[in-house]
Parts: sequence; C-alpha cells; structure tokens
Amino acid sequence: MNRISEVLSVGRATVPISGFVAPGYEAVLDAFKRNFIGHRELGAACSAYVSGQCVVDLWGGSRTPERNEPWHGDTMALVMSTTKGLSALTLAVAHSRGLFDYDAPVIHYWPEFGQYGKSKVTVAQLVAHQAGVCAIDTPLTLELLSNPDRLADVLARQRPAWEPGTRQGYHAFSLGLYQSELLRRVDPKHRTLGVFFQDEIAGKLGGGMYIGLPTQVSDTQLAGIQIGRDPRAAFSLPLRLILDAFNPASLFSRIAGNPKVRSLKEYNTRPYLQLELPSVDGVATARAIARVYGVFASGGKELDVNRETLDRLEQPAVLPSLGAADAVFRVDFAYSHGFCKPFPSLPFSNSTRAYGTPGAGGSQGFADPETELGFAYVPNHLLLGSIDDKRAAALRQAIYSCVHL
Repeated sequence: MNRISEVLSVGRATVPISGFVAPGYEAVLDAFKRNFIGHRELGAACSAYVSGQCVVDLWGGSRTPERNEPWHGDTMALVMSTTKGLSALTLAVAHSRGLFDYDAPVIHYWPEFGQYGKSKVTVAQLVAHQAGVCAIDTPLTLELLSNPDRLADVLARQRPAWEPGTRQGYHAFSLGLYQSELLRRVDPKHRTLGVFFQDEIAGKLGGGMYIGLPTQVSDTQLAGIQIGRDPRAAFSLPLRLILDAFNPASLFSRIAGNPKVRSLKEYNTRPYLQLELPSVDGVATARAIARVYGVFASGGKELDVNRETLDRLEQPAVLPSLGAADAVFRVDFAYSHGFCKPFPSLPFSNSTRAYGTPGAGGSQGFADPETELGFAYVPNHLLLGSIDDKRAAALRQAIYSCVHL
C-alpha cells in the first residue's frame, strides 16, 4: 500500500494531499492532484473499493472556503443528489428483506397515494422518476418537512405533471420524500428512511454517512461548501432547459423554487441538515459511500442483500412509453430503482450493470458489479452547470484504467 502525505504548490497556495493507493492505482493519485492544479478544486476526497478491498482512499485541500482548515480523512461533506443513491440502496435493503415488491402498486402499501390518477403507479415507476410528482405545489417549509404525517398527506394529494408511466422527469427534491414515506409504511418499526439507513447500512459498515445529521456531529467534522460555475459546461446545456430556468411556470422552475432557499449553501446549514431530506441532504465521506457501493458491487454479503435484489438493480432501465427524454432536464436519461444508469449524458461506466447517482456540484457514487467496483468522489467546491462533472470523470477514467479482474 502506497501511503500518501505530500504538499502540492498550486499558484501561491499549498495543498496537502493524504491517504493511500494500492499498487497499480497510482494513476488515480495523479488525476486527484490534477484536479487541484487545473480544475479549481478546493477540498475533496476520492475512494474506491474493488472486490471488497479499499484500493484508493485520498483526501486533500481545505474543508473550508477560507482555506484555513485542512480536509481530514473523516471529513464529511454535503453530497446533494448523491444522497439519492444512498436512499435507493436503503430501499434495496428493505426489498431484500421482503418488505415490499418493486412491481406492486404504491397504493398496496400507501392507499392515499392513489389520488388524482396515481392509483396504478408501481414502486418501480415511482423510483424511476416516472410518477410525475417531481414538483410539489404546497410550500415545503422547514416545519412541514419536519412533520412526516403532515408531509405524507401533502405528497399523497399532489397531482402528477403527466400521466404516470408515460414520461420521466427528474424528481430532484421530492423523490426521497416519497421513498421515506413508503419505507415508513412497510417497515415493521415504521422507521423513516434516514433512521433505517443508519440502523441497517451506515451503522453496520462503520459510519461516516448520514441522512439527517445528529446534533452530536460537530462542525469540525463537516466541510463548508463553495459554489461556482463551469463556464464551458453552460454551452452544453439544452436551450430548452436554459429557457425553462427563466420561466416560473416550467417544471424546472417549480422544482427549483420549492423549498425556497437562497442558494445551495442553505442545505449545508443545521436547520436543513438535521432534517431527513433523502434526495439532497446526505453528508458523508467518500470512503463510506464507496464502501457501501462496493458491498453491493461485490455480492451484498455484509448487508445480507440477496441475489434477486442485486439482479434487479443491475438490469437495464425500463423506459416510459414516450422514451428516454427527461421532462425536467430536457436531455435523455436512464433511471432505474432510484438510481441513474449509464447513458450518453452520464457515461459513468461502460457496464450496463452499473448504477449510481451524481450530485449537484460534482459529487458522485456508483457500483459496477462487472468489475466489483464501488466508487465515490466528494468535493466541497460545487461547480454547477454540468450533468457529469469533469473532476469526477477524470477520477473515474483513472480508476477504470487500473481495475483488472
């Protein structure tokens, strides 16, 4: 194992880099360094597990925008929609325990959900962003989000934006709320998703990740975030998406405006972090995310995930009747069982069996059963404007250049 402890010179700044890479994975260290030198990295971590063994665990830079505190091995950061993957893994564990059937209608477990034409929506369609409940009309205040019973009524009453099953559109904030209520209904202990995740996944794998931050976690364990934009990425965005951003009636704007936050930084404040928002407010180390994906990629043994569940996650996406076009992002996507699947707009793996999710600003986690790889990248400089972050892509490419089974 190659232990790393060095300091990069980046302009006038010095950047500490720590961790280790297994022999043969030195290319990942090189890519990690280049992100600081050429891609405006502030602080970040990258980790990978292959066949159950940690082969990369790197961290570096600063955990604060002021650059006055180094990133440590146990530094956790807000991972935005990378949280969706952790939530999908949570449902997969519940499915493996026999608590629900992906092919069953949601109303089998949550009868009130069937209002306004949603009675035939299956669990699989809901978690594949096909139910049309991507935009919630009721204001999602902190008070409402902290009351699961009231929130369940609001979610059940939401009218779908299209006939469920005909289209797909990114349920950016709402998906995790629906997943959590479903899990509350099927779990014999009626746990919310964040509690189930902590009890049945994070706690069993050594911690380092939360959906709903406990008060006892100190601020010194958390990374502060900085928001930036990749100016080159903006040119690759669909024109219709850019126009939607200026149209308050568009699905994109309705989603972006509820809950009302001044910027993504607000999700990194205690009032939001302490809530369970399973689509957006997970905090984690890259090591913890890579490990849980690595467990799933290499057979699921540590979490007692059965083969039937794993086979479902590895299947190709089942597209809605009108095809792959995303009604929110205005590009083609592939969603399945709460995850993204590799697609030209998000080519995180060459394997059709892979599954994972990216997060706004650059974070990413995925499992590739073909190579038994679990991968995660977590930055605190959130670069907006790109679906597939160039820093994450560089690290993925380096990992794949090293993996040999």
